[in-house]
Amino acid sequence: MISRTLFTDILMIVFLVALQIFVLNRITLFGKYTPVLYPVFVMFYPFFRNKFQFLLLSFLLGLSIDAFLYTWGINAFATTVIAYFRTLIFRTSTDTSTDFFSFQSLQWSQYLFFILSSIFLHQLLVQYIEFFKFSRFFEIFVNILATSAISFIFILMYALAFKIKQKV
Repeated sequence: MISRTLFTDILMIVFLVALQIFVLNRITLFGKYTPVLYPVFVMFYPFFRNKFQFLLLSFLLGLSIDAFLYTWGINAFATTVIAYFRTLIFRTSTDTSTDFFSFQSLQWSQYLFFILSSIFLHQLLVQYIEFFKFSRFFEIFVNILATSAISFIFILMYALAFKIKQKV
């Protein structure tokens, strides 16, 4: 396994921001849904690393996306929230109570549920903060579901390509 340092984390953030802004934001499926891949940094960041550094890096990742999209901190907020609650999301999606977390010890259904829960929460925060109006409640909810499903497929392909989860 490759050792992760602050430098490699920053390189990963730069890569994910560039990929999101210059490639994925140019892809629109069904005319209005854009896949979101950058939350993989938050989802797959090692659990044993410094929590404060992780929260700061997650905030900087979201803020970098906001700087390019002119969204005034929406992505920074959503990314920091899923970073803060990542351990809770992991525990509830895997029914584990130990302090030792490992993706390799998960069943595929738990692994997929963790990814889906994280991306759904991220999209829920982003979409409702950006477009919230009571008159558009169902339209926004459909947008969240569609974007989450499309992003889930892209994140799953990313995870399989980089072998983040070994089959158990």
